[in-house]
Amino acid sequence: MNAFIKSFDKARPTRRAVVIASAATAGGALLVGCSPAQILGIGTPDVDFGPFGPFISIAANGDVTVVSKHIEFGQGNHAGLAAIVAEELDADWDRVKVVQAPANVKVYANLGQGVQGTGGSSAINNSWDQLRKVGAAARAMFVSAAAARWSVPVGEIGVKNSVVSHPAGKSATFADLLPDAAKVAPPKEPTLKDPKAFTLIGSDRVRRKDSLAKSTGTARFTQDVHLPNMLTAMVAHPPRFGATVASFDAAAAKAVPGVVDVFKIPSGVAVVAANTWAARQGRDAVKVTWDDAKAERRGSDEILATYKALASGKTQPTGDLKWQVFDAHGAGAAPAGGKVVEATFDFPFLAHAPMEPMNCVAETGGGKTKLTFGSQIPTVDQLNAAMIVGALPGSVQIETLFAGGSFGRRANFKSDYAAECVHIAKHVGGGRPVKLVWSREDDMSGGYYRPMVHHAVRVTLDADGYPAHWRHRIVTQSIMKGSPVGGGGLDESAVEGAKGSPYLKATPVVDAQAILPDSGVPVLWWRSVGATHTAFVMEHMVDQLARAAGKDPVDYRRALYAKAGASRWLAALNLAAEKAGPKPAEGWSRGVAVHECFGTVVAQVAEVKLQDGKPRVGRVVTAVDCGTPISPGQIAAQMEGGTCFGLSAALYGRVTLKGGEVEQKNFDTYRVLRIDEAPQVETHLVPSGAHPSGVGEPGTPVIGPAVANALLALTGKPTSSLPFVQA
Repeated sequence: MNAFIKSFDKARPTRRAVVIASAATAGGALLVGCSPAQILGIGTPDVDFGPFGPFISIAANGDVTVVSKHIEFGQGNHAGLAAIVAEELDADWDRVKVVQAPANVKVYANLGQGVQGTGGSSAINNSWDQLRKVGAAARAMFVSAAAARWSVPVGEIGVKNSVVSHPAGKSATFADLLPDAAKVAPPKEPTLKDPKAFTLIGSDRVRRKDSLAKSTGTARFTQDVHLPNMLTAMVAHPPRFGATVASFDAAAAKAVPGVVDVFKIPSGVAVVAANTWAARQGRDAVKVTWDDAKAERRGSDEILATYKALASGKTQPTGDLKWQVFDAHGAGAAPAGGKVVEATFDFPFLAHAPMEPMNCVAETGGGKTKLTFGSQIPTVDQLNAAMIVGALPGSVQIETLFAGGSFGRRANFKSDYAAECVHIAKHVGGGRPVKLVWSREDDMSGGYYRPMVHHAVRVTLDADGYPAHWRHRIVTQSIMKGSPVGGGGLDESAVEGAKGSPYLKATPVVDAQAILPDSGVPVLWWRSVGATHTAFVMEHMVDQLARAAGKDPVDYRRALYAKAGASRWLAALNLAAEKAGPKPAEGWSRGVAVHECFGTVVAQVAEVKLQDGKPRVGRVVTAVDCGTPISPGQIAAQMEGGTCFGLSAALYGRVTLKGGEVEQKNFDTYRVLRIDEAPQVETHLVPSGAHPSGVGEPGTPVIGPAVANALLALTGKPTSSLPFVQA
């Protein structure tokens, strides 16, 4: 996302973009010295955040509200973010709540990305220092107020559970001291707690703040939005990616009771109606003739065949397409006479398939544009909405709601479904609210998949059975190409997890390259991004190497980690192996895998057996090094959810195209893990006092190779393609 901000000016601007960019300058003079947040936030109204600043407010009764700049879509970060503030503030945890921040990149930018957004398992990581200072500053304000009132030194005052006290028997609640504390200037560099003094962070008391609302149905999602005079919209999208509307006949759609209008928008034909049912019936009645001249017409098998031909050298790249080195060191050919292990790996397109399909509510007109929905990257959504209506990005209001999952889907450069809603609302006009609803079928076949990938690996072992020469080729579609970042450089998201791997560091000679051919299929990051395929390849390849060398897979990894200096990987592996115990139950096989993504190392031991010819995963032992743990229970929950998500994809996940059309439309054809197939997941934390890293994604990529390695031990046959269940 940093690259998006830095390189947005490389995109070819539209006339409307030029108008907006011109408005974002002072008298035609460029805003030299402005940060990306300042530029993208132009038009944001000034806000008085109150005495405690933009991240915290304290009510007259002493209740503390933490303002989260990160969306909550099931990962539980609201509780962790609130706990960071509450720990430093020494607030009563039971009286702390969380609200979602408005769209304001100048104030609420993700410090690691430059925009206001949630992704890359960065919520806790980028907020740790920031929110600790917020809580500590507010605490200092209360302490100063109490010291002045009681005429005692600030160093003699303590705070616990929202009560400020002095050893002489004086005490006051936050509510008592609030008027005085609000007048104290917050310190710019407040003193932070010694982590040894933490009483909330790392404890089981840090539990989700949204559970009750979600259990009782009072939590607000986009489908819960009902505004006066609101219309509902659905869109007829082309069956092939890249196709456009040639013509359409709206007569049958307009005959549906409740349909208000039918019209063309850039992405298809929109139907607006009084309710969802009428909108869907009308949408299904529209007769559209599609222009497929620029559409992707290949099937997924054909696309994969081109990938394999490139990797094998049967097809040479032409034009701008070229192989790019992503990891290389050492020199020379593979040692003569060394044992050679070769393998190829194929990974299909994957849908994000969140439980809540894409949706959005938009209001535009009268100088106002407002979006109400689960916005994952509000800054980008503001920018794209502004381009449509001709407004300044910061003037676009976004009210971010809870979202029923995302896994990356709600964050794309074009803000596809949100932009679609803005186009519709603009056409409707008059500021009338419009709710765009995508059906499950729209969501499943609407694009933005995990890219299809092909790997080809050839490793030559030395006399001791360890890698001496590693040749690696990756063929996949770039996520970044075609975005405002553009360019023909290496897409790091395509190679992360293989690039810099301890296994490559431990190998004397490495020749690792990637090539990124174009496809008309829109692709996007998917939970754990590049690690979705690189973790599988590296971990399953290492088990095959260990097998060829006649060595135990765990001991083989230990030796490679020692060579690479990968101490965190070794610690996670050792903890997982210890907690797994000496051997599995009778009839079960074990597989191990270790991987690092987004700064977190996860090791898993999976116990697997074949049941009716299909893998059955019973027990998964997980060891996690995520730095300082904020909420052990939530970390365990994310490991459980990530494991099930990754296992679902490894067992069944596959999007296929035939003649350019997506074949999977719903969960009857896009099979997901069922509750009786969910394994028992045990989570153990590697002790650490380091800066926290993320846990939303790192639990996903490890389970697939752990299962593949268990099957290798059980059957002696390696896995060359996913999903495991091909039927």
